[in-house]
Amino acid sequence: MTAKHKLTTILSYIAGISGESDLHKTLMQLANLGKDLASADRCTVWILDSEEQELWTTTAHGVEELRIPADSGLVGTSIRTGEVVHVKDAYQDERFNPAVDLSTGYQTKAILCVPFMNTDGEYIGAFQAINKLPPGDVFNEEDEEIVRLAASYAGNALDSKLLHEELLATQKELLETMGQIGESRSKETGHHVKRVALYSYRLAILAGMTEQEARLLMSASPMHDIGKVAIPDTLLLKPGKLTDEEFEKMKEHTDIGYHIFRHSKRELLQAAARIAYEHHEKWDGTGYPRGIKGEDIHIFGRITAIADVFDALGSDRIYKKAWPDHKILDHFRKQIGRHFDPRLMTIFLDNFDVFRKIRDEYSSA
Repeated sequence: MTAKHKLTTILSYIAGISGESDLHKTLMQLANLGKDLASADRCTVWILDSEEQELWTTTAHGVEELRIPADSGLVGTSIRTGEVVHVKDAYQDERFNPAVDLSTGYQTKAILCVPFMNTDGEYIGAFQAINKLPPGDVFNEEDEEIVRLAASYAGNALDSKLLHEELLATQKELLETMGQIGESRSKETGHHVKRVALYSYRLAILAGMTEQEARLLMSASPMHDIGKVAIPDTLLLKPGKLTDEEFEKMKEHTDIGYHIFRHSKRELLQAAARIAYEHHEKWDGTGYPRGIKGEDIHIFGRITAIADVFDALGSDRIYKKAWPDHKILDHFRKQIGRHFDPRLMTIFLDNFDVFRKIRDEYSSA
């Protein structure tokens, strides 16, 4: 590969990586960059998880993860010492950990490991190029130099993305915790918000939404009833049917939940606001708080409505016992086009066993 070709390759990857917000996809792109620059058969970008004392990487399509001990093998040595590790025959080096080869059936020979730092000067990961191409060749000083350049860029690129991932994880954890607090006031357990989140995610995927959209919905859905924190216990804990006046007061939880998050510019909190506001709207326009109908109701609200009602009907509440499945199914069929989006409800009913399995796995019992 000529110097001009290498520069063109780097610039091409940088353009793609800079516009990518997903950490796993970024790791895949960086691995492809290292593979192309070093003419390697394979390249892996490892990240140090200092809390768990593990190294992890994405292994397929930005979904699957592989984890090994932080001090494991040549890549662990490279990150721990901050030095490039370059061996011609891995199996002749006592530092090599053959566990990955044993699990994948791959035969590692030549290895080039180049560590990279974050902006604080801490080593947070490493490129690991494996088996120089064409077969039989070995990595040279030029390969080492060009991978050093890629590693320097990777450290800067991943530092900001790892921080972004940490912030998102914190937001998600806070939302789930807040959802559990809201449920505890009505004598429910955190299992309800967990189940609603999982139902919502699965229905979103089955309905053709992207993985990113479905995960956003799953993370925000625990906030669907957060407005109940402002509803008096006399209503939340009433064992019998609410009066018309009491029900009007109860309905205010949708507005309250919406106003908690409506001013945030964060995508996750905007989704939480929308779900809290619209999950009691109905397809035919007879829901609340605004009486909007059909596709005017955001799909997040339409999906959460199905998930929430399914879990409510199938669970014991202070005012009722759990319904049997046949009664739930009968109710849902009658509410197609009335309470629920016909397409989404058809998908739900066609995959009812999927949702029943989630319910049973995360039962409060």
